[in-house]
Amino acid sequence: MTFRGLLLTKDDDGVHAAITDIDETQLPDHDVLIDVSHSTVNYKDGMAVMGRPGVVRGYPMVPGVDVVGTVAESNNPDWAPGTLVTINGFDVGEAHWGGLAEKARMKSEWLTRVPDGMSASQAAAIGTAGYTAMLCVIALEKQGLKPADGPVIVTGAAGGVGSVAVAVLAKLGYEVIASTGRAEAEGDYLRRLGATTVIDRSELSEPGKPFQKPAYAGAVDPVGSNTLANVLARMQDNGVVTACGLAQGPDLNATVLPFILRGVTLVGINCVHRGQDDRNEAWGRLVQDLDTSLLDEITSTVGLDGVQQIAQDILDGQVRGRVVVEI
Repeated sequence: MTFRGLLLTKDDDGVHAAITDIDETQLPDHDVLIDVSHSTVNYKDGMAVMGRPGVVRGYPMVPGVDVVGTVAESNNPDWAPGTLVTINGFDVGEAHWGGLAEKARMKSEWLTRVPDGMSASQAAAIGTAGYTAMLCVIALEKQGLKPADGPVIVTGAAGGVGSVAVAVLAKLGYEVIASTGRAEAEGDYLRRLGATTVIDRSELSEPGKPFQKPAYAGAVDPVGSNTLANVLARMQDNGVVTACGLAQGPDLNATVLPFILRGVTLVGINCVHRGQDDRNEAWGRLVQDLDTSLLDEITSTVGLDGVQQIAQDILDGQVRGRVVVEI
């Protein structure tokens, strides 16, 4: 039996991506076989498909950090055939074959049931990015942040994590400030998602003073580097920042001043290796707190043959929101 998929291979000339027929015997020896209906293109997928170092840990590799589909075969009685599932994290698409193929074989402990009332395409549109955004919102709440405390800034707001974070925070009643490198082009889009203010990322992306005028009660930051340092420097007393990405870079040229003079809390969000209780909570909250009518606004759709172009576009910062791949 063969199935169609995007396969990455590597030789002396570099990494090569090609849509090809893959023999089912090549799949990893895990306990659940999934008929994949949807995947996505995230930033990591863009890096993997374009051969950037530091993502894929072995070749050949089927990329795709998101998997959405139905269980076809299962050696675990908890996962009956026909169950609609999603997978986010666990190094899928990096160390383990991922979702950009018609079939995937996964460990049962990696699976999360798609909540009732949510379709496969909606689950893919949310994906790892939206699930990560919800983890950030939950973390802000667990640190005691409330809408009345003041504005919440979302950096990288036009990207996948940022778009969902803006939409969820706005629905929960927060005043949302959206920071993006495409403020003029994407301002109307972000306001439709619920942002009250849109600022250009240049306001935060350059090195700044370690202690600045307080402006934000909370933050969701998938950007890192100077942007995160400036966000920390602008937090109000007892402000809370969630850090979940490094689109600008992994460095953090900051001081302890915001922490010891304003009591700022920095919460790291690990979406990859997360317990099933946290995953179920996040997906359950997404059903409740994300206006699914906005998913069409956030999402564009391609087939497998469109993945390579989107991979380049996402690295060039030219992709808005989420890109779903119909397998």
